[in-house]
Amino acid sequence: MPTGRRRSVRTEKWPFPTGARYARALAEALRTETIGGVIMLAAAIVALLWANVSNDSYEALRHASLGPMELYQWAQHGLLTIFFFVAGLEVKEEFVHGELSNPRKAALPIIASLAGMVLPAIVFLLVSWGAQDAARGWAIPTATDIAFALAVLAVTAGAMPAALRAFLLTCAVVDDLGAIAVIAVFYTERVNVPMLVLGAALVAAYGLLQRRLVTSPWALVPLAVAAWYCVEVSGVHATVAGVALGLMTRVTTAPHESRSPAEAADHYFRPVSAGLAVPVFAFVSAGVKLDGSSVGAIFADRVVLGVMAGLVLGKFLGVFGGAWLSVRLGLARLSEELHWRDMAAVSLLAGIGFTVSLLIGDLAYGDDRQRAEAVTTGILAASVIASILAAVLLKIRVRKRRIALDDV
Repeated sequence: MPTGRRRSVRTEKWPFPTGARYARALAEALRTETIGGVIMLAAAIVALLWANVSNDSYEALRHASLGPMELYQWAQHGLLTIFFFVAGLEVKEEFVHGELSNPRKAALPIIASLAGMVLPAIVFLLVSWGAQDAARGWAIPTATDIAFALAVLAVTAGAMPAALRAFLLTCAVVDDLGAIAVIAVFYTERVNVPMLVLGAALVAAYGLLQRRLVTSPWALVPLAVAAWYCVEVSGVHATVAGVALGLMTRVTTAPHESRSPAEAADHYFRPVSAGLAVPVFAFVSAGVKLDGSSVGAIFADRVVLGVMAGLVLGKFLGVFGGAWLSVRLGLARLSEELHWRDMAAVSLLAGIGFTVSLLIGDLAYGDDRQRAEAVTTGILAASVIASILAAVLLKIRVRKRRIALDDV
C-alpha cells in the first residue's frame, strides 16, 4: 500500500530493511489479511506433511510439556485467546463505528450470520443422524474463519466493492461472538463458580480502568492475565476471557490521545495473532495422517460428512438464504454496489471454518483421538472446497464486472 513518502535517491547495498525497520515492516505485513492467511495455511500444510512423514515426532512435539500445560493446550487456551481478543476488538469497533452501529446496515449481515449458524447445525444433524456421539459436534460447522476467508477474498477479488468485504467481515465477527457463546454454554462441563465470578470481576475492573482513561499497560496487562487465568481455572474456555476483554477495551479517543486504546491494542496484538497465535494453533491442530484407511473413514463416518456438508452446503444456504430473506421481508437492504451473485460467492466463502471449527471439534471429540483426527480432516477438506468454489465464482464476478465497465 502506498505511504505517500518520497523514495530516497540514495542506493543501499542491502535492499531489505534491517533491525527495527525490519521488525516494523514485518509487523505491518502481518496486519494484512492476505499475509496472515498465507502463514496460517503454510503452518497447516507443514503440520500435515510432518504428521504423515514422522507422526511420532509430530505427536511428541504436540504433547511436549511447557510448565502446567502441553504445547497444544497452550495453543488452544493461551495463544488462541489473543486471536479472540483481537476478534473482540473488531466486534467492539463494528458496534461503535462500523456496520453494526447502523441498525439498517447491520440487519443484513447479522441476520445472514445467524442463519449461517443455524442452517449448518441443522444440516450437520440431518447428515449425522444416528451416528455415535454425533450431537456433540453440532456446532463445528457454525463458524467462519476471519483470517482465511478475508485472505481468499483479498487474493481472488481485490477489485470487488468494499461493501462485500464489509459484509463478510461483519458476518465473521458475529460468527465469532456466537461461537464464543456456544463454547461457554455448551462446551463447559464443570464450572468453578467462585473463580468465574472473580474472573468476571477482573474483566469488569479492566473495563472500569478503560472508562477512567487509564492506558498504562502496567495496570491493564496484569488485570487481563489474571482474568484469563481465573476463567481458565473456572472450567470455562479461556478464549471467552479474550473476547470479553476485547469488548471492554475503549474504542473512542480521548482529547489527549492520538488513537484509542482499541486501535493501539489492535496495532500491537494483530501481528502476534496472525504471525504466532493462529499459525501455532493451526500447526498443532491440523497434523492428521492421510493414508488410505483414514481417507476412507471420512466417507464412512457420518459425523465427518455432516461437518463437511454443514460447512460447504449449510453455510451457503444459511448466509445467502438469510440475506435474501431479510431483504425480501424488508428487514434489510442490499448495497447498490452489490449483486446477488456477489452474495452467493461470499456465502460460499463463509464455509471456510478453519480456526474456530478446529477448536470446537477438539472440544467435542478431544477424548476420542481417532474421531477428532477424522473431524479435523473433514474441516480441512471442507475449507479447501469452499475456498475453491468461492474463488472460482469471485473470479467470474470480477471478470464480468470489468466487462460491464468496459462497455459503459
